[in-house]
This record gives sequence, C-alpha cells and structure tokens, in this order.
Amino acid sequence: MGDQPHETPIGLGVKPGVVTTEAPAGLRIELPVVGMTCASCVARVEKGLARVPGVHRATVNLATERATVFVEPGVADRDDLVRAIVETGYEVPEPEEDATATASDAGRDRLTARLVVSAALTVPLAAISMIPALQFGGWGWLALALATPVWLWSAGPFHRAALRQARHLDASMDTLVSIGTTAAWAWSVVALARGAGREAMGGMDMGSSSDLHLYFETGAVIVTLILLGRWFEHRARRRSGDALRALLSLGARTATLVDGREVPAERLTIGDRFVVRPGERIATDGRIVEGASAVDVSMLTGEPVPEEVGVGDEVIGATINTEGRLVVEATRVGADTALAQIARLVEEAQGSKAPVQRLADRVSAIFVPIVLLIALGTLVAWLVLGGSADDAFTAAVAVLIIACPCALGLATPTAIMVGTGRGAQLGILIKGGEVLEATRAVDAAILDKTGTITTGRMALIDVVAAPGVDEAVLLRRAGTLEDASEHPIARAIAAGARDRGVAIGSPDAFRNEAGIGVIGTVDDVETRVGRAEWVGEVPDALTAAIDAADARGASVVFAGWDGSVRGALVVADTVKPEAAAAVRALHDLGIETVLVTGDREAPARWVAREVGIDRVVAGVLPAGKVDVVRTLRDEGRTVAVVGDGVNDAPALAAADLGIAIGTGADVALEASDLTLVSGDPRGAGDAIALARRTLATIKGNLFWAFAYNVAAIPLAALGVLNPAIAAGTMGFSSVFVVSNSLRLRRFTPRR
Repeated sequence: MGDQPHETPIGLGVKPGVVTTEAPAGLRIELPVVGMTCASCVARVEKGLARVPGVHRATVNLATERATVFVEPGVADRDDLVRAIVETGYEVPEPEEDATATASDAGRDRLTARLVVSAALTVPLAAISMIPALQFGGWGWLALALATPVWLWSAGPFHRAALRQARHLDASMDTLVSIGTTAAWAWSVVALARGAGREAMGGMDMGSSSDLHLYFETGAVIVTLILLGRWFEHRARRRSGDALRALLSLGARTATLVDGREVPAERLTIGDRFVVRPGERIATDGRIVEGASAVDVSMLTGEPVPEEVGVGDEVIGATINTEGRLVVEATRVGADTALAQIARLVEEAQGSKAPVQRLADRVSAIFVPIVLLIALGTLVAWLVLGGSADDAFTAAVAVLIIACPCALGLATPTAIMVGTGRGAQLGILIKGGEVLEATRAVDAAILDKTGTITTGRMALIDVVAAPGVDEAVLLRRAGTLEDASEHPIARAIAAGARDRGVAIGSPDAFRNEAGIGVIGTVDDVETRVGRAEWVGEVPDALTAAIDAADARGASVVFAGWDGSVRGALVVADTVKPEAAAAVRALHDLGIETVLVTGDREAPARWVAREVGIDRVVAGVLPAGKVDVVRTLRDEGRTVAVVGDGVNDAPALAAADLGIAIGTGADVALEASDLTLVSGDPRGAGDAIALARRTLATIKGNLFWAFAYNVAAIPLAALGVLNPAIAAGTMGFSSVFVVSNSLRLRRFTPRR
C-alpha cells in the first residue's frame, strides 16, 4: 500500500498502489496508529474517532496498524482525526515519517531494545537475589541498581498504558503488570531503606537474606517474560500485515503501448491499447483487439489449464500471456481492476475480523479494581482494628504482590510458544495467539480444489488408440509434437509418453496454431494434435472414452494423421494421495467439508466423490468464495478455509480460520492464520487439533493462575501470608503454568 497518508473522494480514483473500499459518500483518510497492542486498543481508537463530528465510519486494522476513516468533507479533516487518536493515548507519525512498515519496524526495534536491556539486568539480579552464596554486604543496593532501569524504562510502556487506561476507567494486562512491578519495587526500596537504618543501629546484617526481604527480582522477571511474549506476538502480527503488499506486487509494473512507448501500468487509462508478448503479465483488465493466445489465469481461478483467448475476449490484469502476441484495449484501470478488487476484499476481511480479546484482559478488567479495593481495605482494616502501621502495610503489599501477574503473564505466551514451536516441528505455522480461539468452534471447512486436494499439475491419465492403431506409435508421434510446445497440456502429454517408456524425438517440421493445436512431421507423416474438428474425423470407437473423460471433467486432446483421428489423450489434474485421509481427519473432528472451486461442476464433483467431501460449490471466482463463507456463517457455522492460491486469499482472510497450503502463493500464506509448510492437506486436521489443544492449555493456565491468586489473597489480607510467602506462591504458580504448557511438546499428529 502507499506509504503516505491519502485523502480520496470515493469513486474518483486513487494514488498508484492504493486500494479503496466501497463506503458511504465522503472522504477516505488513512492514518498509521502507533502503540496498539490488543483488541481493546483497537476499540478505544475506533470509539475516539467515532466521536469526531463528521465521521461516517472508522475502522482500525491491528495487523497493518492503520486507521481508515470516512468523513464528511468540510466538517472533519486529518488534523481532527490525529487529535482524537492522540487523546486516546496513541501516536500518529508525521506525514514525512508515515510509512507503515517503517513505523512498525521502529516499534519492533524499541520493543527489542527494552527486552534486551531487561534480560541483561534481570539475569544477574535473579541470581544474586535467589542464591544466598552470591550475596554480600550491601547486595541489596546492587539489586536496586539493577532493578530500577527494568522497572522504570523497560516496563515504561506498561506504566503509560496503565495510566492511559485509568483515565478512561479501564484496566487490562498492562494495568496488572504496572501495579505488580511497582508494588514489588516500592516495597523492596522501603525494606532496603529500613534495613539500612536498622543495620546502622546494629539491629540486622545487610548481607543476610533472612534478615532482608527484597522482591526486586520479582518485578524484573515479570517484565522480561511479558516483553518476550509481546516480541513474539509483534513479529507474528507484522507478517500478517504483508498480505496486501504481496497481493499488489503481482501486478505488472509497465505496459508497452502499440506505438512502442513503455509507460508505468498505473498510468494507463480506459481505451489505451497495449501489447502483451508471450511470458508477460497483462498490465490491466481489458479486451483483446488483436491476436490469439492461452492466458494463465490460475491466480484468479486456481486452475492450472490456461484459457484460450482471441479477439473480443476479456482478459484480467496480472494474468500471464503464455503463447501468442496480444494487443489489449484497457477497459478497467486503478481501483476498478479485478486485482484491486481482490486486494480490497482481503483488506476489508482483515479489518472486519475482530482480533481476539485476551481472556486475561477481560478478567483483569474486573480483577484489578477488586485487588486494589482489597489492598486498600486491608490497610484500613488493620489500622482501624488496632494493628501496627508496619503490619497493615505488610498485609496490603502482600495482597498486591500475590495479585502480581507472574503466572498470569506466563499463561498465554508460554503455551503459545510451546504450541507454535511444536507446530513448526510438524510443518504447521500458527500466526500468534489470536488464531487459537477461532479453532474452538470450527464446524465447517471450505477446501480449495487445485493445489489443495489435487496436485495442481496436469498429467496424462489415459491413452485410447483407435482400432488398428499401435498405442506406442500414437504416443511417439503425439509426444514428439507436444514436446516442442510450451503449453501445460502439451508438457503433460510429453511427460506421460516418457513415463510409459516411449522414446520421443524432435519433429521434422513444427507449427503451433494458437488455440487450436500443433502440426508437424513425425516418422515422415504429417501429424496433428489438438481439437477434434481440426485433427479429423473421430471414430465411433473413441466415443465411450470421450464420454468417460467428460464425466470426470478431464481434458481430451486428439491426435491423428491422414485426415482421421487416430487416438485420444486424456489429461487431468490428479488427486493428492493423502487428500482422502485429510478429509477423514476433518470429519473425525466434527467438521463438515465443502469443496469450493473455480473449476467446472463435473471435475469438482468427481474430485469430491474421490475423497469423500460432503458438499460442492463450483465455478466461483474470489468474491464468490467469500460469499460461500458468508452463507455458511448465516447458517450458524464457524468456518475454516483451506487453500493455496491468490484466488483463495480473500476467503482465507474472511474466514474464522484461514489455513494456507505452504506450497501455494505468498499472498495466500500471508492472508491465512495457519500455514501448512509441507503442502500435505492432512496437516489441516493436525493444525486444528494442535490449535485446540493449545487453546485448552491456555485456558487451564489462566484458571490456575487466577485460582492461586484468588485463594491466596484472603490469606494475605488476614496477615497469614507475608510478602515472602506471597512471592513463593507466585513462583509455584509460575512453575505450574510453565510445566503445563510444556506438555504440548508431546502432541502427536494423526498423520
């Protein structure tokens, strides 16, 4: 997408490379938003923008870190929107700095720096605090020196977020981190100062850990571990924002006009005529006015067979001309092209798919205020009931420390890291924790055909010779001619002949008739391979074979000489050997399967029968696949999409769960939630099973993290637990959470 902010009247065109969306009449303004970390951030920015007078609609995309706002011209402008975002506590880079990728990379670099500093200081701090043999006279002051930068600088974003949320009467994980680390640091400073005073009066030994209860390492460890989790999440989210850039990069960069001038593709206007040579991408949508060829449209339909086109036929921008020279007249340019519309579908689907609200954040919104009230109530109750100020403060701090989210902070990232690590070992890439909850309720899976269930490569599956014709002779002559052609069907026939042990050579003469077939001399005989009406009369004996091929949707190529068809060569995309097992695995998980493809009805139904798929929807383009997703949702289903092509990208992004075959197009991988690196469709069932197991582990972790705190808080308030025991309880809960997460390493795939 464009790096600079832009304001575009809807329907009047856009800057090169920028995708607009259908929207209420008005002005579209895009702004980068820096500092968002979760779904609550997105909701807060959207609410702030919605309050600006003149705003028709505001959507914020966490993956791309951009806000898209439609405003009434003359009522609201960019400055008003920037002011609203800043007031909610987030930042908008200046126009000259406004590059989404640059802003995101800068945020990652700042996060990395905080993580490195925090880890470097926390390791020696934890060692000196937890190993008595390393402690010496005055070690507490070294602990203070190590802990303070971690609390003040590394945890700075948590403190700022907590203050920002407090101004809006809100709370989240950031609030818990800020309160817990501040309580641990402040209590330790007070304890250190009091210990120093007592040592000066000869009352204690500052080198003895039994006399000095400090919790500097508690806050530092919390900060380091949570920063590590945020770093992994940021990396995964940044990758998901590349989908639109990957999609738009498929378009042609330049176009050659009929007068020989080469111009940037985005400068074409309706009515311009341009030349497309063999192997070149078509610069924009248009109509052929000269020439004939075969056009590779697999980026749109996912099908491997190029479409034969000639004068008067419509062609789509970014598709590839495989054979003849074409002259195309532009009929759609800019935001109106098919490629731009696919990009718009991906953008809208990503923006409308609400990021998962962390369960910890939802609970903490209630948990944090309750903990604060309990701590305050504990302090007041002890003082009112005649307890000493020391006892009152100790009990109140124990409540805060026991509520410190060490285990809570580990609950999600450790399970995600172990689960995704195990997935990577199995060739399953999971894009962050947001994906996991989507797998819980999935009960319908849309499967693409070509490249997902089938190999996506044409193969010679049958050879039917006419009566009296030697099959080897038929294959040698047809294979020799087809070996001189670059057409995918021709390559399949030549390869099939070789696989059957037939020796093929070079024709004595060869000519390609675009869209019809090839003709040449083999064995001193003029041979033709192509369409039946061009090759010759078809014998009745071949009719049954032709009908059988048509029933399964295969392509039939005829070969002949002396004016008669001498045989039929049947070519088709073949089903992956593991496809049937993949479908069974999904059925075992309680998931209905639906085959949705741009191919014709006959081959689609044949493939579905072969592998056991429940339903078939054939002959659909990318927008149609999104419609199928919406239809299933209207039926109350939670939908997963498994695909590999550019044509699958909008559906992958629109689905509750997108699963991309790793051998497919980059844009499909970027728009998906899960990626199967190996290309084995059986991995779809394994991916869903692993994601469900990981989600269950996260929920178990969160339950026990809260259970320990909830059980221990009353004891801390009653003075039964001092801060040292409270810290020990936190440590135990953290060990439990980590151990529970490590169980995911034993996940075994069905395949």
